[in-house]
Amino acid sequence: MFLQSTYWLALSYFTYFFCYGIFLPFWSGWLKGEGLSAEEIGLLLGAGLVARCIGSLFITPCVKNPAHLINAIRLLALLSLLLALGFWMGNAWVWLLLVIVGFNLFFSPLVPLNDGLAATWQRQIAMDYGKVRVWGSIAFVIGSAVTGELVAAWGHTAILATLTVGLVCMLLGMLLRPSVMPLASAGGEHAAPVTPWPTLLRETGVWRFLLCVALLQGAHAAYYGFSVIYWQDAGYSPAVIGYLWSLGVVAEVVVFMFSKRWFARFSARDLLLLSAVAGIVRWGLMGATVALPWLIVIQILHCGTFTLCHLAAMRFISARSGGDVLRLQAVYSALAMGGSIAVMTVISGFLFEHLQHATFWVMTALVVPALFLRPATPVQHA
Repeated sequence: MFLQSTYWLALSYFTYFFCYGIFLPFWSGWLKGEGLSAEEIGLLLGAGLVARCIGSLFITPCVKNPAHLINAIRLLALLSLLLALGFWMGNAWVWLLLVIVGFNLFFSPLVPLNDGLAATWQRQIAMDYGKVRVWGSIAFVIGSAVTGELVAAWGHTAILATLTVGLVCMLLGMLLRPSVMPLASAGGEHAAPVTPWPTLLRETGVWRFLLCVALLQGAHAAYYGFSVIYWQDAGYSPAVIGYLWSLGVVAEVVVFMFSKRWFARFSARDLLLLSAVAGIVRWGLMGATVALPWLIVIQILHCGTFTLCHLAAMRFISARSGGDVLRLQAVYSALAMGGSIAVMTVISGFLFEHLQHATFWVMTALVVPALFLRPATPVQHA
C-alpha cells in the first residue's frame, strides 16, 4: 500500500510523538505504580536519558545513505516495540533498568532519522516541513490527554497499555510504502559525500550552530523541570497550569503551520536571532513575575524559544549535502535536544533549591551568548 510521502512522514511524526506524549509525562507514574521508590525511579529515568543521548549520537550516523532511512526507521520502530513488551514481563529493578535503557536507545534515534528524512525529501519534492512536523506537536497533546483520562479511569496499568498500542500503530504506519523513496542524490547510492567527524566539527559554522542551539534549548531545562512547582507555589491550581502548558504547545502548532508563509525569507541565522530574543524575554519574565497575564505571554513565547530554534536547525542541516545531514541530525538531537537539557536540569535543580525564581534569570543569561554565536548561513527555504 502506497502513501503520499508527506502524509507518510506526518503519520510517522504523529505516531512517534503520540507515544512520547505518553512516555515523557507518565512513565514515572507507571514506575511508582509498580512499587518503586523515588530514588529508584530517578535512577531509571536518568539511565534512560543517558541512553537517549547515546542512541541519537551513535545509532543515527550508522545510516550513512539517505536511501536507507525508511528501512532504518522501520527496524528501530520494531526494536522499540519489542523492548516495550519487556515492561510487561517483570518489575524487578535490574530488569526494568535493562529494558528502559534498551527502549530509549532504539526509540530516541527515530526523531533525528525522521528529521533527516524530511531534509532529504525537501531536496526531492515540494514539502512544507512545518505543516508536516506540526502533527508531532498535536499528537503529543493528544497522547498526554488520552493517557491522563485512561489513568484516571483504569489506574497506572493504562499507561503501559496505551504506550504498547501506540507503538504497534507506529510500526504499522511505518510499514506503509511512501510514494517517493528517499535518494542519496541524483548520482546514485554512493554519491553522497560524508565529511569526517573531526573535519565536520571543526567547521566554524557547524560548531557555532551546535553551541548556539545547545544554549537555546538547554535554557528550557528550568521550565521543563520546575515550572509546575514554581507556579503551584505561587498558588495556581493544576488545572490552570495544565492550560498554560497546553497554550505553549498551541503556539508551537501555529508557528509550525505557518512557518513557510511567515519565515520563507529568513535564514537559519535570522531564526536563531529571533529565538534568542524570545528566550531573553521569556526567561526574564519567568523570573520576574507570576501574574497570570504575563504567564500567558510567557507561554505564547514558547513558539519562539523552542519552535523557531528547531526550524532554524532544520534549515541549517538541510542546507548540507549527502551524509552530513544525518550526522548533523544526530549531533543536534543528542546535544541540543538531550545532553544540554539533561545537564542544565541537574544544574537547575540545585539553583531552584537555593534561588527559586532567580533560576530563570540564569536561563536568561545562558541565552545571551547565542546572540553572538549564530553561524553565517544563506537563506534556506523550508
